[in-house]
Parts: sequence; C-alpha cells; structure tokens
Amino acid sequence: MIAIIDYQAGNLRSVERALKHLGQDCIITRDLDDILCAERVIFPGVGSAGKAMDTIISYGIDKVIRDVVAMGIPFLGICLGTQIIFDESEEHDTRCLGIIRGKARKFPDMGEKIPHMGWNTLTVCREHPVLRDIDPDARFYFVHSYYPEPENKEDVVAVTRYGISFASVIARDNVAATQFHPEKSGRPGLAVLENFIRWDGES
Repeated sequence: MIAIIDYQAGNLRSVERALKHLGQDCIITRDLDDILCAERVIFPGVGSAGKAMDTIISYGIDKVIRDVVAMGIPFLGICLGTQIIFDESEEHDTRCLGIIRGKARKFPDMGEKIPHMGWNTLTVCREHPVLRDIDPDARFYFVHSYYPEPENKEDVVAVTRYGISFASVIARDNVAATQFHPEKSGRPGLAVLENFIRWDGES
C-alpha cells in the first residue's frame, strides 16, 4: 500500500489515478498510523510552502514524515513535496522539513515566463532507480515558481534547463523527489512512478 499524504492541497486525485492505472493499491490519508504503516509514501504538491508546512505541522505529519525517512521507507516528493524536504524555502521565508540540506529558491528575473509551466527534458547527472530505462528525450510536465537547490551536489540526480539549470530530480538514501509532476507527464511519468513502486529505497 502506498500512502499519499493528504494536506488539503490539490492534485492528490491525479496521483491516486496514476497509481491505480499502474495497478497499485494506494490511499489518500492524513492518518498518522496509515502513513507509518505504508510500504511507500508520496508527498505530492501544489500551492505554497508556508501553507503546506502550517497544515502538516497542525496534523503532526511533519514528525511522521521524518519518522518515515528514518525508518527507511521509500519516500517520493513531487513538486511542492520536493521543495519542503529542504531546510527552507524563499517563499515567505518558510522553515521546511530539513530532510535534505538546501533551499527552495525563487526563479530569478531571466526573461522567461514565471511560473515555469510546460514540458521539458531531464539531463541525468547520475544513475538512480527512479529513472531506470527512462528515454533521454522524454519530456516531463512542470509548473512551479520555485526550484530546489541542494547544498550537496551529490543529491542531484537530474537537472533541467529553464533560463537557468536547476535540480529537477533529487535523491538521498530512501528519499527521492521530482520537481516535475510524473502523474501529469504521460507515459514517461508513469514509468517514473512504476520505478518508484519497484524501488527498495536504496540507491
């Protein structure tokens, strides 16, 4: 069973539909026991970092996410769920979960439309199971105004170019995260989710 963390944000059903399309049992939940007992956990996201952190703290989900990571349960962050695993976000100077050292930064004024919205490719920096057998020309769907900047460059699995080059796939130990939305990225996105389903949490 995969637990999809419910923190009163949109896009949860899209993730659920994608997982069910892959034949995977899943549940949208904010029940702490459900999350802790899951075989895998996904934190999808749209919205603001500050509101998301306020909500998960109010439900005690912040502690449970840290427990999930400490227990070695495979964890996937998506979009906003990627940004809040870092120490902080420039969005309203929000303190985040601190699971991976680094910061979510706002795109600079670079002549590109913000938010970054559309389809882009990945440049893989190192191999990781979540990107196994993904076509180098595959395109993934992004919609975001902030991007993750890990302190440790070894945490970067892939980068994407949009005015600047930014980390679009991050991983450390049993944590993986994508700035793009795999659930909205057609077959390549489903392949990423299927890789996550098969992943044992080790690099």
